[in-house]
Amino acid sequence: MHTYTEKLRIVSWEVIGFGLVVVFLWLDEIFDLPHYLLGAPATPINWSESLLETAYIFLLAFMITRMSRRILRRLRYLEAFLRVCSHCHRVLADGAWVPMEQYLGEQAEIRVSRGLCPDCEKNLYSS
Repeated sequence: MHTYTEKLRIVSWEVIGFGLVVVFLWLDEIFDLPHYLLGAPATPINWSESLLETAYIFLLAFMITRMSRRILRRLRYLEAFLRVCSHCHRVLADGAWVPMEQYLGEQAEIRVSRGLCPDCEKNLYSS
């Protein structure tokens, strides 16, 4: 199950990645890396283009991190479901079907006793 810290770690790596893209974009614009590394013609710094590209990257980063958080929230919701066999009432835990009593005892330290609810008692034992 994804905890808050795992979700924060995933989103943090996304933010770091987008931040590095912005840093390299500005380094390229300020130091004219294609001119020095590839021998391309020198170009002047284009501040407005760099600002616009940075805004696009921030917008994309916002949308991606928001979608990631939403997906992780849905995944956490789905992982919270407990699969129980409709017939024998065993629980799927770590890839194995175990009796519900065993699962509850191991996971929640709950002891189980058996009984009948009033409706079942009425249906089974009333004449």
